[in-house]
Amino acid sequence: MRIGALAGQAGVSVRSLRYYEEQGLLESERTAGGHREYRESDVTRVRFLQMLYAAGMPSRRIIELLPFLDTGIATSTMLDHFDEEGDRIRHQIEALTATRDRLTRLRGIAAESVAGRPPEECRSSANDAAA
Repeated sequence: MRIGALAGQAGVSVRSLRYYEEQGLLESERTAGGHREYRESDVTRVRFLQMLYAAGMPSRRIIELLPFLDTGIATSTMLDHFDEEGDRIRHQIEALTATRDRLTRLRGIAAESVAGRPPEECRSSANDAAA
């Protein structure tokens, strides 16, 4: 499949695919005319890469983990990296959950303001909730 088709199916830009190749995250074959050709399985790989990037994982770490997908052979270092990334993501989730909870409290106070609660009470409660 050509680069445009892969980009469309995976939901990414052509530029992203070229970047993934530059970083060693994705490989393509070249046609006689120099066009990139990809495998159908690359759609899943690119979506997985997008997921890892969205979770904040840098290219250098992704490169360390991808060989397991290609070979099925893991190392103890890979296990450590999987654990480290899992812990990092867990901390992100905890921080995002705390932020969501504060926003929910603030929204409740804002609803009370709309319902007529005095501004001074709302301001005080809002500052407490944001702290």
